Amino acid sequence: MNSMVVKRSVVINHHKTSVSLEDAFWKGIKSIAAARNMTLSDLVATVNSDRRQGNLSSALRLYVLEHYRTTAANGGPEVGGGSSRQPDSAQGASART
Repeated sequence: MNSMVVKRSVVINHHKTSVSLEDAFWKGIKSIAAARNMTLSDLVATVNSDRRQGNLSSALRLYVLEHYRTTAANGGPEVGGGSSRQPDSAQGASART
C-alpha cells in the first residue's frame, strides 16, 4: 500500500497549525468526524486535548487506528458514532511505542 503524506492546516483553539498524515488517515479522520457531526478541526482539537504525549500526527494515527479496531471488534460497519473523545487505549499508546 502506497499512501502519500499530505500536510494540511487545521485550526485548534483559534490557532492554525499544520498536520502531516498519510492520505488514508486523513480519509479516516474525515469520515469519523462526519459520522459524529463534527468538523475536522473540532475532532482534531479533541484528540489534541486528550493526548498525553507525542506529537499530534501520531495521536491522530492512533485515534483512527483505535476507532477502526473498536468498530471491528464490535462487529459493526459503522464509521463514526460513539464518544467524540479519544479512545482510552489510544491515549497512552504513544508512550508505549
